[in-house]
Amino acid sequence: MDIIKEIKRLKKEHNAVIIAHNYQLPEVQDIADYLGDSLELSRLSRSLPEKTIIFCGVKFMAETAKILSPEKTVIIPEIDAGCAMAAMTDIDELMKMKQNYPDAKIAAYVNTTAETKAFSDICCTSANAAMIVNSLDTERVIFVPDRNLAAYVASKTDKTIIPYNGYCYVHNQFTLNDIDDARKLHPEAVIFVHPESPREVQEAADYVLSTGGMLKMANNIDKPIIVGTEREMTYRMRKEYPDKTFYVFKENDPPICTNMKKITLNKILSALQDNKYKIDINDNIRERAFQSINAMLSVT
Repeated sequence: MDIIKEIKRLKKEHNAVIIAHNYQLPEVQDIADYLGDSLELSRLSRSLPEKTIIFCGVKFMAETAKILSPEKTVIIPEIDAGCAMAAMTDIDELMKMKQNYPDAKIAAYVNTTAETKAFSDICCTSANAAMIVNSLDTERVIFVPDRNLAAYVASKTDKTIIPYNGYCYVHNQFTLNDIDDARKLHPEAVIFVHPESPREVQEAADYVLSTGGMLKMANNIDKPIIVGTEREMTYRMRKEYPDKTFYVFKENDPPICTNMKKITLNKILSALQDNKYKIDINDNIRERAFQSINAMLSVT
């Protein structure tokens, strides 16, 4: 059986569309109808005519798509494709932080579960986090879950940022030695890093950018670019700009999100064949999470 041909046939038969995050395997990116970051894809889902969304990413991303498009069937091909950082948030601990700082508002990175979003005042992305925090009518902001993105936001605002102690294990491993090694290996290149990286790494790089920001900025850079985020982002950028040179950060030990790699062509095929795994969210949680996302969208 030609698996790609069968996926395309079933996709048409089921009125489905395949969307994939920038960190997905190359072959998954190639079969997808749309590529992007998590919120970009979730917002796109609302405007697409297809009634079934095959979301190739991690679970919180598919949840966000379902929150924004409750009338659609949202399927993640691997139910165990979670996000370690999203799972770090404990609601009881978050509520204790709120009790300690009752005047603070809670800003939740979109890289959180639906439940975390439901207990937050507003959501943000890595690209708009500083803007969102600055829009709030409080001087103190509890930022959940990523302490590194919180540190980046703190450098862009006069507000007091109270970080939750979470992190992305992919980006948190980056060090100043990695930056030095990259510059020695490719002295002619500029370095992009994601704001989920430790603050000292952010300060040592040339640009601190979201994945969407990396794509846009690359268009303005004439030099080779070292892509300081998950390995497959480099694949996406090489496809977008075939005439430019991109290097994987930490080439000898590339940063890999193992959960992103759990989605394969075979699992996409199974998702289309068996209509699994559907994302279902409690109505109360979904409605409250929608309010937090919508609060962000009203600002941006």
